[in-house]
Amino acid sequence: MPGAASRKRRGGYHGAGAAMEVVWKGVIGGLVTALIVWLSKRGNTLPGILPLFPTFAVIALLVVGAKGETAGFKEACISGVKTIPAYLAFLLVPYLMIDHVDYRLAIIAGLAGWLIVALGVFLAPPWI
Repeated sequence: MPGAASRKRRGGYHGAGAAMEVVWKGVIGGLVTALIVWLSKRGNTLPGILPLFPTFAVIALLVVGAKGETAGFKEACISGVKTIPAYLAFLLVPYLMIDHVDYRLAIIAGLAGWLIVALGVFLAPPWI
């Protein structure tokens, strides 16, 4: 039976191993979502802070790190850093709009702001 090192050399996990990776990632995402809902019943500050915990970044780095490529791992870290302005735009747009529109429209506008900034960050020429 091949070990983890053997699976890594072949380029990843297959079959049941790959399915379990997807399952545990879903479980983590579900637990974080449930925690946000639970905390929102006890106040407004903690649900706003909890998404700052890098759940998805941890999952992404685990997946990239399992490939054993240092350059790829560093690239994933830099890509994550580049998303910070888009996340700030996502939060700023609804904050500014909530006094003027329904909260659902404010969130949709925030998503549009996130998309515009994310596209600008990732499609901008590298010299910028």
